[in-house]
Amino acid sequence: MYKIAKENLSALFQMIAGQQELYLPVRTAGQVNFGVWREEAEVDLDTLKSVKSPKDAFFPQSENLYIVQKEGRKLSIVPENLKDRDFVVFGMKACDVQGVQVLDRVFLADPVDTYYAARRKHGTIVAMACHEPEESCFCKVFGTDCAEPVADVAVWMVGENLYWKAMTEKGEKLTASVESLLTSADETDEETVEKEKAAIRTIVEKLPYSHLSLEGWNGEALTEKFNSKIWEELYKPCLACGTCTFVCPTCQCYDIKDYDTGHGIQRYRCWDSCMYSDFTMMAHGNNRTSQMQRFRQRFMHKLVYFPANNDGMYSCVGCGRCVEKCPASLNIVKVIKSFQKQGGEE
Repeated sequence: MYKIAKENLSALFQMIAGQQELYLPVRTAGQVNFGVWREEAEVDLDTLKSVKSPKDAFFPQSENLYIVQKEGRKLSIVPENLKDRDFVVFGMKACDVQGVQVLDRVFLADPVDTYYAARRKHGTIVAMACHEPEESCFCKVFGTDCAEPVADVAVWMVGENLYWKAMTEKGEKLTASVESLLTSADETDEETVEKEKAAIRTIVEKLPYSHLSLEGWNGEALTEKFNSKIWEELYKPCLACGTCTFVCPTCQCYDIKDYDTGHGIQRYRCWDSCMYSDFTMMAHGNNRTSQMQRFRQRFMHKLVYFPANNDGMYSCVGCGRCVEKCPASLNIVKVIKSFQKQGGEE
């Protein structure tokens, strides 16, 4: 384990950015989101959660796929280059790292998404423990320990120091590249980090949603949950705004669109939302024709369909963003509690 004084973090960021791209939490117009590091950027490592998850480092909100060019009667297709430069995502929280693991199950399964795979190959994740988890957090419910994130490098911010621990081969490589700025940690430092972990876990135990029960939610619950009439009442306040899907670390729905550049066609993909009435619209219409069906689809996917097809892994990581952002307070916690309260019966 190593450590570095907080006052030297700018030098650390500059050294990393001099070797490869660096993404980290940046405050812009009062909002914190992950962005490319620049010397003038207002880095914010104190805000617990960025507005959006940092998943777009690996699954961008919008990305070009290829361009079709026309010359006379001849068409040529020019694919977008795959990511070929190493980069670091610094400051991800344990829940967001788990979100990337969920995306891996989707985009790295056959047929492999080559755009995503290239970013995963070249990306190194430096994950930061949550110094003070908030009331909206419930990552423990889904088996995540925010006191000890599992990533290429794990870091803890305690007092005036940041403690650094490489955990993978990528992490070791990054550590070696910045080792001149790091100081070896001693036994006292190790104890400091262990006390920090214990303090974080104590906070987690006191959070209101940390002991939320997932009983009855699994890959075997399809018929029971799908046919429940609870959905008929639960969905009604939903505004179909899609906010929950755009802040979620695990949502992977996207649309593919074509843009006429005037001298060809640019094909790109962009995030989409299963909560929208035109999502997966086909020539014959949409296969989910009501907002209730779309609302049910979102939460059935998180809690039933995904674990059924991914060895029990849920497609929720308990980050709490939907708890904070949904204007109608129709988040996944409310869904789970509604079924608990009514026993899931019709």
